[in-house]
Amino acid sequence: MLECVVNVSEGRDRAVISSIAQAGGACVLDVHSDPDHHRTVLTMAGDDLEEAVRAVASRTVACVDLRAHTGVHPRMGALDVVPFVALPPAGARPPGPGHDGAPPLDLASAVAARGRFAAWAAGALDLPCFLYGPERTLPEVRRHAFTSLAPDAGPPRPHPSAGACAVGARGVLVAYNLWLAGADLAGARAIAGAVRGPAVRALGLAVAGGTQVSCNLIEPLVYGPAEVFDAVAALAREAGASIARAELVGLVPAAVLGAVPPSRHHQLDLGPERTIEARLAGWRAR
Repeated sequence: MLECVVNVSEGRDRAVISSIAQAGGACVLDVHSDPDHHRTVLTMAGDDLEEAVRAVASRTVACVDLRAHTGVHPRMGALDVVPFVALPPAGARPPGPGHDGAPPLDLASAVAARGRFAAWAAGALDLPCFLYGPERTLPEVRRHAFTSLAPDAGPPRPHPSAGACAVGARGVLVAYNLWLAGADLAGARAIAGAVRGPAVRALGLAVAGGTQVSCNLIEPLVYGPAEVFDAVAALAREAGASIARAELVGLVPAAVLGAVPPSRHHQLDLGPERTIEARLAGWRAR
């Protein structure tokens, strides 16, 4: 089964955010907006997923003008990132002793959905689309788009108001923010650099009232929210700072939650109701 985690470059105008989310209908399982990042993440799954994602894309390009955009999160488009995500098999468990990685995923369906969406967006929205996933990473797309990397679909130039779109095919990724107390921007960036690695992408950002280490957990079944929280907390203590709060962006697979003791759910901003499976169960019960 696939989900799609659409990242839109609008996190402040509630009316625009509501309009974009409504375009996705029942496939929208979660909406997370951040005014500092000036970004909204829509977690989508269910029947007619690809049609719902196209409706969200059309509404976003019609409503969001990147020329007036300011925010701390990197972006290249109004419809910034559209990853199609292969979910872990039902009942997948975190790796135990003697197991070195997460269960293998079949990305073929995600790659196919990615190709269909990019071709549609190029034709219907005149939107240049860059593909990422098995062949290149999203950071590589951000670094090289329109310089050494041409769009894989659509015009060779940015859309006048919507910029460009990165369309992905990947496994599950968990977006996770850790707000710091007592750390300046240089300190947050140093901590982000120290935790960054093959399983973690991290940025130190300035946000309202302080700083933040914003993370993408690329292998959350191996290195999840608890692990990155503890690593950042240890580095912050060394710098005379601390974690003020944790923030899950969107949803996690139940297998990721299963690796975390229930006693830590509140501290880590997790819970059974924040899983993809729980939201899908609610969707099916409608």
